Amino acid sequence: MVRFASRKTRRHAALSEDFERELTREVLRTELLRVRALIMTGSVMTLFLTAIYLVDPVVVNRVWRGTEGLVEVYGLLVGFILFEVWVHTQIRRNLKLDRDLPVVRRYVGALIETSVPTVILILQIRSMGASQALGFVVPLIYFIFVILSTLRLDFRLSTFTGFVAAAELFAVALIYDPASAAGDPQIYFHAVRSTVILICGVLAGSVGAQLRRQFAASIAAATARDRVTNLFGQHVSPQVVERLMAEGTSAAGDLRRVAVMFVDFRGFTAGAQARTPQEVVDRLDGAFAVLVDILDREGGIVNKFLGDGFLALFGAPLEASDAAHRAVAAGRQMLAAMDRINAETSWPLRIGVGIHFGEVVAGNIGSPRRKEYTVIGDTVNFASRLEALNKEFGTQLLISASVREALGRDGDDAVSLGEVEVRGYDQPVAVFQLG
Repeated sequence: MVRFASRKTRRHAALSEDFERELTREVLRTELLRVRALIMTGSVMTLFLTAIYLVDPVVVNRVWRGTEGLVEVYGLLVGFILFEVWVHTQIRRNLKLDRDLPVVRRYVGALIETSVPTVILILQIRSMGASQALGFVVPLIYFIFVILSTLRLDFRLSTFTGFVAAAELFAVALIYDPASAAGDPQIYFHAVRSTVILICGVLAGSVGAQLRRQFAASIAAATARDRVTNLFGQHVSPQVVERLMAEGTSAAGDLRRVAVMFVDFRGFTAGAQARTPQEVVDRLDGAFAVLVDILDREGGIVNKFLGDGFLALFGAPLEASDAAHRAVAAGRQMLAAMDRINAETSWPLRIGVGIHFGEVVAGNIGSPRRKEYTVIGDTVNFASRLEALNKEFGTQLLISASVREALGRDGDDAVSLGEVEVRGYDQPVAVFQLG
């Protein structure tokens, strides 16, 4: 249990930095959408006022009592648009630097933005009167800012936006509407409307927080998948990826008992000399696709592609009590699959397979900038030597004595080739052939 908890902690620590960076980027992207929407809103309002003035200037004079008030609104809208353009630039800059916006700046920005309708409302009150202005269109503009605050993906910021809008609208009503200040029932109308705006801010914050949790879950899953891909390359089946994400992998080296399989294509170099590079690639890719599919079904992974061969593992990174059985089953299926492929092609390929079962050190090895999951130990070296013996014996599938022992009665068809001299080893070792 302690080991599992430690492994889980290491996994979370490894994912934390990438997760936080990507989540920050996602939040900044949604902030960009919000800012663009505000720029668009300000531009549309400016164009709308211009269109009304050009089509029916009498209405403008009636609402604003001349063009002086309209010019003030124009100036405010242009200033607001320029401010949002500046905010957009800052967000994009931080996005490129993988850096979040300061929290204080977010709140100051929310205060400035949400105060724009308040200033417009005050200007309109001065031109058309408090009762008419407070019952006109401008108070509805607050809802635009509250709704768009959802894209901040921050409950507190959305609630703050709703609070600022509600407080400023209610304060303007108390200050500029004489009936409200005198205790007229009209004050309840303003209070209820401000309360509704505040509630909308809370609801927007709840929706934003939920979106943030969904983004976080998606990013966490994507980050975990990316880490698996970085460690094991593109040679891991979807089923293995899911288990790795659920169980995690150890960053440090672990001592594991695994079945190591080396596969090599015989005579491939000679056959490739008479063919175009594209034909060579297509033939090799086609054969690899079939063999890797077999590995996937048997729970193995390709740890490395080695030119016209590969190194496969059974029992790492995921433990398997029947690793030797799985490796042998995969080896048998590979031979049968190559026979079927060779019967349908003008370029038949013959493979050699060597399987050894024993202890290895499995873990992430490499430089600080680029690490790779691999296995190290005599088990790996011997499996490689075992595969090479196929050339000497004219065989295709050789296993070691440890594999034969692990197979038990399932390996009764194994043919002993006796004690064999193996390069790099002082003593002869027992080798067995499987058909």
